[in-house]
Amino acid sequence: MSGVVIHTPEEIVRIRIAAQATAWVREELRKQIVVGMSTRDVDYLGARLITQTGGTSSFLGYNGFPGNICVSINDTVVHGIGSPEVIIGEKDILSIDLGVTINGATGDTAITMVFTDNPPENIRNLLRYTEESLYAGIAQARKGNFVRDISAAVQAVGKKAKLGIVRQYVGHGCGIKLHEEPEIPNFVVAGSRGPRLVPGMVLAIEPMFNLGTHQVYTESDRWTVRTRDGSLSAHFEHQVLITENEPEILTCPKM
Repeated sequence: MSGVVIHTPEEIVRIRIAAQATAWVREELRKQIVVGMSTRDVDYLGARLITQTGGTSSFLGYNGFPGNICVSINDTVVHGIGSPEVIIGEKDILSIDLGVTINGATGDTAITMVFTDNPPENIRNLLRYTEESLYAGIAQARKGNFVRDISAAVQAVGKKAKLGIVRQYVGHGCGIKLHEEPEIPNFVVAGSRGPRLVPGMVLAIEPMFNLGTHQVYTESDRWTVRTRDGSLSAHFEHQVLITENEPEILTCPKM
C-alpha cells in the first residue's frame, strides 16, 4: 500500500514496549523538572531516564541532532537544544519531545509544561486547546478514515481557539523508524485526503499551536525552531496504533 507502513504483529509487540518506555520517561520528566534547572539539566535528566528503560535516545545523532531529547522553552516550537545558560523560571512554559528506541522499535511523545499553579488565561488556553486537538485527532485515527480526517479534527480545535497552527512541522508514521510514512499535517491540505487508515499503521500525531501566527523560523544552529512573532508555543504528541476498532494510544502509561 503506497504511502503507508503497516507493521507486523511481531513489530507491534516491540513498538508497544518502546512506546511504554517513552511514556514512562515523559511522566518522570513531568515530575522531576523544576524551576531553577537549566535546559541542559533537563536534557541530561532525559538521557539518564532513557538509559534506565534499557533503551537509547531516538533523537541523539538523528540527522546530526546534538541533544538526547528536544527541550523547547517559551517561543521555541520544537527541536530545542538543552543549554546550560537557559534557566527555567516559574513563568516559563516548556515543551519536551522525546523518543526511546528498544530492540529495533521506537516510541515518540511530547508534552508542554507550566511551573505555576495559576498560569495566565492565555497560557492555560494554549495548553488546553493544543492537548484537546491531539485527542480530537486521535478520535479520527480509525480504520477506514483518511489522514485528512485527523488533520481536520486537529485544525478545527485550533481554529476555534484562534491559535496559530504550525504548518512547517507535522506528525508522521513512527514504529520501527522514528519517521515513517505517512505525514500527518495538523491542517487540511487542499485537494488531498492522504492515505486511508488501515490496521497495523502506527502514527505519531503531534499538534503544535502558537499564541500568535503560525509562522516560524529556524535559528542558525539549524535545529531550534521559534515563532516568528515571539509568541509562546505548545506541543503535545501521542503515538497511536490503528486497530480494527478503537485507536490504541501506545504512549499512555499502562503501569
